[in-house]
Amino acid sequence: MADRNPMADLKAIEIMLIDDNRQMRAITAAILQAAGCRMIREMGDGAAALQSLHQKRVDLAIVDFNMFPLDGVAFTRLVRNSADSVDPFLPIIMMTGHSAKHRVMEARDAGVTEFVTKPFTPKALLDRIHAVIQNPRPFVRTEGYFGPDRRRRPLPGYAGPLRRASDRESVVYLPE
Repeated sequence: MADRNPMADLKAIEIMLIDDNRQMRAITAAILQAAGCRMIREMGDGAAALQSLHQKRVDLAIVDFNMFPLDGVAFTRLVRNSADSVDPFLPIIMMTGHSAKHRVMEARDAGVTEFVTKPFTPKALLDRIHAVIQNPRPFVRTEGYFGPDRRRRPLPGYAGPLRRASDRESVVYLPE
């Protein structure tokens, strides 16, 4: 829908904001509130966030990369792969001040849906949120990965479910 107001989407969703830095949570929450989000659950670390998810689900998680005792990558892996995960399809946006390629790849390989680097602009954060709301990616399960399809663009000449010779059978799931 071209004339649909993306800000209206934020009024209806609950976001879990997970960052051990209180000031960063306050800044991010202010951006979300200014954009229309009314339901924000703030958590100081990944372990508390996981426990909270078992009590009440959310529609989206925004998680910091570097936290203690459970960082954003470990949080993401547990949400995606733990036998007692309440929502393995939960959209997860990773935010970090460390944008080295190996960090981005580690987050991607854990199953993060989107990635934003601190300091970020309100537009950059809202663009990532709108991407997961308006264009959810299908989920893929392979022998070593479960999460959003990491292929962001079609490859010319690609005609099957396997992308590499080393790929085994893969199953594609759509988010619930």
